[in-house]
Amino acid sequence: MISTRRVENAILSIITLVAAAIWVFPLYWAIITSLRSESRVVSSGAGLVPDEFNFNSYIDAIFNTRLLTWYWNSIGTAVIITVATIITSMMCAYAISQMRFPGRKLLYWVVLASFMIPAQALVVSQFILMNDMGLINTWGGIILPQLIVPVVIIVYKQFFDAVPRELREAVLLDGGGEYTLLFKVYLPLNWGITAALAIITFIGAWNAFFWPFLVATSEPTMTIPVGITQVQDTFGVQYARVMSVALLAAMPVALAYLVFQRRVTEAVMISSGVKG
Repeated sequence: MISTRRVENAILSIITLVAAAIWVFPLYWAIITSLRSESRVVSSGAGLVPDEFNFNSYIDAIFNTRLLTWYWNSIGTAVIITVATIITSMMCAYAISQMRFPGRKLLYWVVLASFMIPAQALVVSQFILMNDMGLINTWGGIILPQLIVPVVIIVYKQFFDAVPRELREAVLLDGGGEYTLLFKVYLPLNWGITAALAIITFIGAWNAFFWPFLVATSEPTMTIPVGITQVQDTFGVQYARVMSVALLAAMPVALAYLVFQRRVTEAVMISSGVKG
């Protein structure tokens, strides 16, 4: 007689496989669509089984669009956002956690309160500010509003709070200053957290669409997610080319996730724990 646990495991396995198939199907459809000619994509005979391996849409996307420019914009802005966010958030968290100055607790409560403000509520004021500063259609306009990531500050503060005070006192007694403590003592102790936060910040900056869509209105300054919306033809949308550009745009993030899967998972768990 089959045990109840085996039945439950079998049912859970079936549900998991069905859920995975539902999740994977859009990706599968995008791949087979990108490998078909445009006429085949819109024909009534196009089915679920790959029946054509046509790479013209990829060649067209690479050489007949601004894909490489969008790649450069995405890489440049994402790297700058990641580096600047990690450094400034680390320094802010260190100051709140380890230093004593007037308004320290108020500053921390302001950081916590920022979770209560939806990012969309700041879009109008940020756009007006960027326009007044002449940063529309520039990397600066894309980067500056994305530098404030409260969750990174809070994660770093929690780590700094957990470091024994005796370590700080010993470094100060040896003549070390705040710079020595932060970059030569505390930073080497939390490389794992820093790597995880950097990866998740980079992925978020790479995938950002709403703000870059508003501030980058010309093709030479668009990032990959925004540039995809420009891949169209006089006679309408070219589905194969759109899918090929979308897959090429997602490839760096997918590769980064595969290479740094453990770090990404750690970062998601850390940020989810803080937000929860």
